[in-house]
Amino acid sequence: MPKYIGPADFHHDSQETLGVLVTNLGTPDAPTPEALRRYLGEFLWDPRIVEMPRPLWWLILHGIILRIRPRRAARAYATVWGEDGSPLLAISKRQAAALQLSLQERFPGPVKVVLGMRYGNPSLATALDELRHANVRRLLVLPLYPQYSASTGASTFDAVADVLKRWRWLPEPRFIMQYHDYPAYIEAAAASIRAYREQHPGEAKLLFSFHGLPKRFLMSGDPYHCQCHATARLIAERLGLDKNSWQVAFQSRFGREEWLKPYTDHTLKAWGKAGVERVQVVCPGFSADCLETLEEIAEQNRDVFLHAGGKQYDYIPALNDSADHIDALTKLIQDHTQGWPETGDWNGSRDAQQRQDRLHRATAMGAKS
Repeated sequence: MPKYIGPADFHHDSQETLGVLVTNLGTPDAPTPEALRRYLGEFLWDPRIVEMPRPLWWLILHGIILRIRPRRAARAYATVWGEDGSPLLAISKRQAAALQLSLQERFPGPVKVVLGMRYGNPSLATALDELRHANVRRLLVLPLYPQYSASTGASTFDAVADVLKRWRWLPEPRFIMQYHDYPAYIEAAAASIRAYREQHPGEAKLLFSFHGLPKRFLMSGDPYHCQCHATARLIAERLGLDKNSWQVAFQSRFGREEWLKPYTDHTLKAWGKAGVERVQVVCPGFSADCLETLEEIAEQNRDVFLHAGGKQYDYIPALNDSADHIDALTKLIQDHTQGWPETGDWNGSRDAQQRQDRLHRATAMGAKS
């Protein structure tokens, strides 16, 4: 029989809490080959990431990839590593802290925001255990992937479920699978681009670069490709852009199979050769700057464009922990927690009295606490 985990430090007068689990992809613990080997081993073993028979993939992963890729990836991570470590982790921590303050101001009842990464640390298991100790009875999971894919949102769902299936007393769960067209998110992204362009005036072609996926994911029914195009179109409409002044492309491909097209680096190379002098690149699928934006887009693809004949290349930062972004995420959370006590007519004095009454009833029935 499996061993189930019970509630932590439960008392009959314990205060119930609304928990918000904020998640992102994750990051290695250090920019070293050893840390990258652990991280990539966990990441690439996820069947949502690589859909291949496990025995064959195990041989490829451990026999080839984890012998070669960690050292190369460590060098790339070292170029973006800061005093506070991984930029993705540092920004994600600030996002979670800002959301905690924002929700405390808007929710009348108790709420606790915790950060957990799909791969690496802090793990989802650690984050959920922290929420369990806070007596979370209602749980909202917010993966910070605006566009849904089985490789991101569904993978997070799988991992959260794997942890919760070992709990004896489950919280009431809700899960935000996507927010690619959420008005507040679109407005925050548009405002960020608008502000950047006001500070860097002049004509420039805008490229929306999203993380790529194998084309077969799209052909199998994954909506990610369509949602990326919808996000870009909505932002462009909000900015009033001419249809010829912007384009969508996909980055970060891996392996030899065909991925979603057009590819970001191929597009920038073609633009440079065609005489496009200035481009600005934005990545509205990334909620926080990370290796793929700071090293791949801001550096590698800059070189691609300039070497092809381009004159000026600008990367527009991710929304990160900007006030507009936190406000948009707060509104998103509010929309998805409607009807829960902590968000509505919760009353502290009434709740305290109800907890005392519950304790008295339990004690009268023989409970020790």
